[in-house]
Amino acid sequence: MSEPLFQSTLRSLPLLGRGKVRDIYALDDDKLLIVTSDRLSAFDVVLPDPIPDKGKVLTRLASFWFSRLAGIVANQLTGIDPEAVVTDDERDQVRGRSLVVRRLRPLPIEAVVRGYLIGSGWQDYQRTGSVCGLVLPAGLQLASRLPEPLFTPATKAAIGAHDENISFAEAQAACAAVLADVLATSGRSAAVVGEEALAAALALYRAAADYAAARGIIIADTKFEFGLDAAGKLHLIDEALTPDSSRFWPADAYCAGSNPPSYDKQFVRDYLATLAWDKRAPGPRLPAEVIARTRAKYLEACERLTGEPFAA
Repeated sequence: MSEPLFQSTLRSLPLLGRGKVRDIYALDDDKLLIVTSDRLSAFDVVLPDPIPDKGKVLTRLASFWFSRLAGIVANQLTGIDPEAVVTDDERDQVRGRSLVVRRLRPLPIEAVVRGYLIGSGWQDYQRTGSVCGLVLPAGLQLASRLPEPLFTPATKAAIGAHDENISFAEAQAACAAVLADVLATSGRSAAVVGEEALAAALALYRAAADYAAARGIIIADTKFEFGLDAAGKLHLIDEALTPDSSRFWPADAYCAGSNPPSYDKQFVRDYLATLAWDKRAPGPRLPAEVIARTRAKYLEACERLTGEPFAA
């Protein structure tokens, strides 16, 4: 187990911002350095205790998927070694947990794909019989496998806020508004970009779900992020198919009608549910056992999917 990194403190590069998990630095006009910390958020609140090796697991899994799925859609990777772009005394902060990526214009949506009826999708279905306006057959249960995977976009919420499900038309409108300049320059339309994101997200999900199923893991749902280059070409960005962005279920524990165990921060959520916490910042401290069990689940998902033992 390596020493956890709650927050990077690089001085050799300008810091552009910090997300719930990632710290983003400017390398030059065309490239960024993304450092994945060991921070953990629950109910959209960053908790004070990091999970050792979490950032390395996320980086290893995302890199694995970027490589495996590169034939479906272009991605952000540059192939540049992160340790080569920082000073010698900063290498420990980036080793195994960082990527040098292309600067791209992010689409202002989360490209969510659902293969099973769970989470906010289940709540929508109970109220309306549909998810994001997509009508589903009657009589489905919690965690039922959907007839076909669904593309159900969502807003990108700021830290502390919640993503909101939106329709495909609303997603296209958001892209048109936020990306008006690059769309105009490249001669592309938000409608076409939206259709490309939809097709890419579904293709990525299907390929990943088939691969994971052969390793005893169900990918119940996941969210992708996409960006455009100056020519308007779509790229997969941020991360891909990690326990932070996906629901991974052990296939041998799956049963429709119940909420399966998952390879993510469920131990943290279960612990927090026992507390008198209002789900607002600051978050509570985590017991050592909860931290250790959460770390173990992240590592297990990584090893089962990559087929390689995890070494920090």
